[in-house]
Amino acid sequence: MPRTTPPRALAAALLACALLTGLAGCGDDDGGPRRVGKVLDTTDSDGRHFRQIPAEGAPEIGLVVQPDPRPSGGWDVRLRVRNFRFSDRDAADRAVHGRGYAQLYLDGTRLSRLRADDFRLPGTRVSRGTHKVTARLYADDGTAWAVEGQPVEATADLTASAAETASPSP
Repeated sequence: MPRTTPPRALAAALLACALLTGLAGCGDDDGGPRRVGKVLDTTDSDGRHFRQIPAEGAPEIGLVVQPDPRPSGGWDVRLRVRNFRFSDRDAADRAVHGRGYAQLYLDGTRLSRLRADDFRLPGTRVSRGTHKVTARLYADDGTAWAVEGQPVEATADLTASAAETASPSP
């Protein structure tokens, strides 16, 4: 006759397995649930909530905008991140500390979602004058990373002059 496990022993074994698996699954990429920071009532201009995290070890971002030397013009936008990794497009829709994507804005209007640290801004997208380019970091669940109630972002000025036209020769 085969030996059977009493219900209490089975329940205890399942509980132990669940606890051990939960404790072992604390890495960034294990697919389990997370409690990362605190979601605030504050939102950005797109209505996305801020996710408050401690300043120590928080993601940081810097932004460099330079004219594109190619004849087509435009600007090269480079993000410099620290304590942050860009997630793949197919990343799970959840917050994992120090992971996600960046949103790029021009004068407060969203330009693009970035999953890498560079972007080419075509000159046709920018009118003459001085403009603000902003890059803000988001978790994969769409919340904006925030420290002390402020979004983790960087802003740079971009000045576009009118395209010069050739004068007709006499």
